[in-house]
This record gives sequence, C-alpha cells and structure tokens, in this order.
Amino acid sequence: MELSKSQSSALEYITGYARTYKREAEQTISEVLHMSNISKHEYESAVLKLKSHAKIALHFHPDRPVSNGLNIADLLLEQGEYKSQFETFISNGSVSAYPGGLRDNWEKKLFGGAYQEEGTTGRERPKYGALNLMLHADGPAPRFGSCYLLLSPSVSRRSTYTYLDSNEDTKEKGTYAEFDLIMAALMKETFIRDSALGERNLTPSKLVHHLLHQLESPVAEIIGKEPNRNLNFYIEAQVHGSVSLREDAEALVADPSFIGTAVGDTLEQLCEKYRIELYWHKGSVLQVKEVPADFRGPSMPSLAERVAHHNRIDAYRIGLAAADLKRDPASWGDRGNYEEVLQELKLLWHVLVKYGKPAMKSSM
Repeated sequence: MELSKSQSSALEYITGYARTYKREAEQTISEVLHMSNISKHEYESAVLKLKSHAKIALHFHPDRPVSNGLNIADLLLEQGEYKSQFETFISNGSVSAYPGGLRDNWEKKLFGGAYQEEGTTGRERPKYGALNLMLHADGPAPRFGSCYLLLSPSVSRRSTYTYLDSNEDTKEKGTYAEFDLIMAALMKETFIRDSALGERNLTPSKLVHHLLHQLESPVAEIIGKEPNRNLNFYIEAQVHGSVSLREDAEALVADPSFIGTAVGDTLEQLCEKYRIELYWHKGSVLQVKEVPADFRGPSMPSLAERVAHHNRIDAYRIGLAAADLKRDPASWGDRGNYEEVLQELKLLWHVLVKYGKPAMKSSM
C-alpha cells in the first residue's frame, strides 16, 4: 500500500539506523553460525523463509469499553480497521497518546521525529504488535490481549521491529530491508541462554530448523498446542499504514471465555463480514485460591476474589470488571481511583496469563 510521508520517513529512519550496525550484527551472526555448525546457506534460507511467511499478531482485549456503550469488538465490526492509540485513546493501562505525552515522546525518539512532522495526523501513527515466529497458541505477546489478529505476511514488509519492547529503548531495531540487528540478537540469545521469545530449550540450530520448516503451519494446528504463557519476550512490530480487516487480516484467534457471549457473537460477525478465519485457542482459567500474592503485587488475590465467578477468573470476568469500572468508578473507590484500579485489572490479566490453566479443548 502507499504510505504517507511520515510513515515512509519512519521506515527509512529505522532502516538507516540498522544499517549503521550492520557489520557488528553480521559478525555476531557469523560467530554463532560457526559455533553452532550452521551453514551460511541454511541460515540465509531460514531468514528468507521468515521474511516470506512470518505474520504479525495484533493482540487486543475485545471487550474493553470505549464510549456510548460500545467496546473494541463493536468498533472493529463497525469500522473494519484496527486503529492506534492516537485514534482510539484506549490502553490496557495509562493512555499517553497525545502530543507531548509519553508515547508521543518515545515515538519521536524511536522514529527520528517522523510522526512529529507538521501535518501528521493520529491516523498515520503505527499500530503495535509482535512478530509471530514461535507460533504459540496464545500468540507472541499475550500480555497485550486475550485475542489476536494474524496479518498477511505482506504487512510485515511495511513494518519496523525492535527486539523486545520499544518502550525500553532497545538498541536492536530493524526492517526487513535491514534485519540483521534483530536476527543477531535472536541468534545470540538462543546461543547463550538456550531460550528466546518465551521458547525454552531453543538452540540456534533448533531456531533455524523451526524457521525453515514450521512457519507455514496452519493456524488450526497451532491452536491445538498448550498456551505458552510468555509475558516478556517478543519481537515487537510497529505496523506503518492502515490495517484493514478485509485486506490485511487473515485470521482471528480468540479466547474461548467469550463463546456464547455478546462479545463472542460480535467477533463471529466481524469475521463473517470481513472474511476472516475465526479460531478459538484453549484460553486460561485460574482458581482464586491459586492467585499468588508475590506476583504483580499483594492486592491480586483480593481483586481476583472480587472479579471471580464460582471462585475462578478468566478473560471474560476481567473484562466485565473493566466495563463495570468504566460505568461506575465510584463503586470501586475502596481500591483506588479509576486509573489505579484499571492498572490493577491489567496486572490481574498478567497473573492469569502466567498462572492460568487451559479452559477448553481447542476448536475452529
């Protein structure tokens, strides 16, 4: 698709940045290949396969309220487009997508001021996701949402990438035109730690084999796996240009707690309307008594007890609490103000991702 001046400038800036570190990245990759007995041809074939088939996942919570009684799923159905915070002003935590806000300032640094050029609109801002390399059933970055859209591999070519979260101002950035910095970080981590992107027991050889032979696995096969529960390790993707559900989305993988609910019905309608394949992963449930007090804070057990239905929590129950908070923040005043309780609910979702148990068998 045709990109705006700001969007093109952002891609060019990251490409130029990555190019300055190309020799250093190539040296790291060469050393790992030599020590791991991987041929350069095999490695290059794996990278080519990645660039041809890897899809970006956009995680979201479909039931989070927006305005006028609508939620995110309603907006996706109505508008047919996945939008950035600069358009929706929706966040899992604090919202800082405005000129001079935290998100605006880190995007200014990340993209060399491309989106601060005069005349740039919120509609032009990037959308944030993660590159779906390891094909985890619950997606590459479930901390950002219980459901995720899988985009066409063509979208990956108009995206920029950071190894881990861009908010951390990580050194490793790139585009498909200059991807060596990202690959060097990935190869180095598998070599040193035998793990990466939330995948344990992952060596450089296993990674290359995975890229060569697994990236084309059908979604129906992927969702049959157990959730990986990876909170912190991903290749963040920043998608430049619009994300059309009809043109860019290939599949929606949703949490089964929404089956039979109004939100689930809306997800089914939008998939039918925009010709997107709908799948349900195994989901997560957690008994209140299993909620730890030493992960995401000591208030998590009491919050879980308040949110729970039949002494257990899932994505749907946390979403109901978020909607109730939006509708009647005063009723949650015993736990803090609106922003504080919203942050608590976000942290409770992290607890569910990490400690939850599968809710059901996967089905299409």
